[in-house]
Amino acid sequence: MKPYVLGIDIGGTNTVFGLVDARGVVIASASIKTQKHAKIDDYIDELYREATRLIEANDAQGKIHGIGIGAPNANYFTGTIEDGVNLPWPTPIPLAQLMSDKFGIPVAITNDANAAAIGEMTYGAARGLKDFIMITLGTGVGSGIVINGQLVYGHDGFAGELGHMIVKRNNGRLCGCGRTGCLEAYCSATGVARTAREFLEIRTESSQLRNLPVDQITSKDVYDAAMQGDKLAQEIFEYTGTILGEAFADMMVFSSPSAFILFGGLARSGELLLKPLRNAMEKSMLKCFQGKAKVLLSELKEADAAILGASALGWEAKPASAPSAPSAVPATPLAQ
Repeated sequence: MKPYVLGIDIGGTNTVFGLVDARGVVIASASIKTQKHAKIDDYIDELYREATRLIEANDAQGKIHGIGIGAPNANYFTGTIEDGVNLPWPTPIPLAQLMSDKFGIPVAITNDANAAAIGEMTYGAARGLKDFIMITLGTGVGSGIVINGQLVYGHDGFAGELGHMIVKRNNGRLCGCGRTGCLEAYCSATGVARTAREFLEIRTESSQLRNLPVDQITSKDVYDAAMQGDKLAQEIFEYTGTILGEAFADMMVFSSPSAFILFGGLARSGELLLKPLRNAMEKSMLKCFQGKAKVLLSELKEADAAILGASALGWEAKPASAPSAPSAVPATPLAQ
């Protein structure tokens, strides 16, 4: 097997990419601006130029086994980005085919949360685990579900959107997906900021958050205040962790994971989030599941995590014309 893969993470602002070896070491990395080009072909041309420069600088010409790509709403089965709401190009985009044609290397794509799950299983906290759920807590709430060592895609490639399970059936918040009451609307970084604004409006107690413009409060502001002993800010994390823990208890009943693995900025809140999360999860758990699931933090370096997650998929990349994968694909791409 060729010794390297190219991992590419396409975000709404930046596209980061890196050369990764079979041990999960990022040999070198770089980035380009996702929004720079109005046409997808121009974007791919720049990505090709910069990636080729990176490959040549590290003497890796002809040594790339495959390319793995994590992107918003990317479908593993079809190789397309179906509805990239934060991307500047019309969708659907047949990205795997376009990239494979340009690079002459097999390409596999999936959404960013699924890529994170594969990366965690290959290089991080989920090594050795066959049943776990990866939860990414960022601007939104993403998830990747692994059952019996396989990443679950469902029949159409879109299974596992746990950020859009309904947690508030009555008078729930409007979510970016268009539904109301989604987990993402409460337990993402933006959800924490929304909770802060609601608490400040309906509560009367003092809080240092009242010194900030209410429409500019971020989850980082809430975290900083909570760490300085601000009671209202601490209650915001209690509220958020409780909702997330109750949601985890519901997730247990359909896949019985041995662990939930958290990644993203909000996951770094530590016990402010984890203590109420664990308490609510165990309290809400069906009795036969109590005490069986751990809540773990990602072991991937934040700076490398997106590249590693995408690169792990690259070991299983096949030509874009290959037949569709089965409804669950192996999440253990690292060769022995």
